[in-house]
Amino acid sequence: MKLAVPKERRDAETRVAATPETVKKLKALGLDVTVETGAGAGARIADADYEAAGATIAPDARSALADADIVLKVRGPDAGEIALLKKGAVLAASLSPHTEKDAAAALAAQGVTAFAMEFIPRISRAQSMDVLSSQANLAGYKAVIDAAAQFGRAMPMMMTAAGTIAPARVLVMGVGVAGLQAIATAKRLGAIVSATDVRPATKEQVESLGGTFVAVMDEEFKNAQTAAGYAKPMSEEYQAKQAALTAETIKKQDIVITTALIPGRKAPILVTEAMIQSMKPGSVIVDLAAGAGGNTPLSRPNEVIEVHGVTIMGHTNLPGALATDSSSLYARNLFNFVSLIVDKKSGALNLDWNDEIVAGSGLTRDGAIVHPSLKG
Repeated sequence: MKLAVPKERRDAETRVAATPETVKKLKALGLDVTVETGAGAGARIADADYEAAGATIAPDARSALADADIVLKVRGPDAGEIALLKKGAVLAASLSPHTEKDAAAALAAQGVTAFAMEFIPRISRAQSMDVLSSQANLAGYKAVIDAAAQFGRAMPMMMTAAGTIAPARVLVMGVGVAGLQAIATAKRLGAIVSATDVRPATKEQVESLGGTFVAVMDEEFKNAQTAAGYAKPMSEEYQAKQAALTAETIKKQDIVITTALIPGRKAPILVTEAMIQSMKPGSVIVDLAAGAGGNTPLSRPNEVIEVHGVTIMGHTNLPGALATDSSSLYARNLFNFVSLIVDKKSGALNLDWNDEIVAGSGLTRDGAIVHPSLKG
């Protein structure tokens, strides 16, 4: 069977869906691997490195995708690439299905069996395939590095003969994978770090990394999480108390990093314009949700702006700024997924739709969109 890795065609996308390491592993599964020329350039991987690993280099997308049984990409294919996919081909990529519904419909019409990697279930057996976690981890790290570069002062406390420099104060809003890495990175740089989240269980995680947890710690908050680990809706009274505490906390911060995303919905506003106005001149906000509407009402996707004396950074592809590492992790996620759907003895496709990973990530099948969140 042929597996193809075309070049990414989205603006500013530097990552690639396979590395020489995973090409060798894919070959060991019995697959013939074809990589489009230049596919790894953004991640500093030369065509020669792919060839040395056993891949065939194709001169263009048409050649790479011709008769491909499996196609791996970082981002979803454009219309031109979709037209080149054969009926029955399997595609695995981050497909942004909630916002790119036309592409999902086009994949279905083309007869492609598409798997949206962001739909991989959050179960222990699928952790090695979890692209959201692998990429969010790097995004949290890069958010702090970018904020430190933009910030006009030092991050750690420095005691010198000329006087003492106070440490920067960093607030991380949202303690998921990106938030936890942001906390850890800011602490490594010597900042005083605090964090907030609507889930009580995250308090211990924040404190284990040396951060201070910010929340109104009443009885409602202590019972604000379901047995499955999800946040329960909070009363208007609690929300008002938490908003007041957050507003008071933000006034004292030098850097705020927001990470709140809700799949299929606009990102929630965490930092209001009034809160931004209250921040010290020269403060920095890094909004990791800028591509989904933003955690501030002033964020602009892929722009760095200054409003009310505060710099707001809205980069939408922070993992792409660390393309070598992010590609390495992403490619391993994809290899682990391919290992699940390819029979290790025969090298043939083996799509078990009773497997919760296969069923949970399946987007299109037999000419239709099949994921429950998008059907109808």
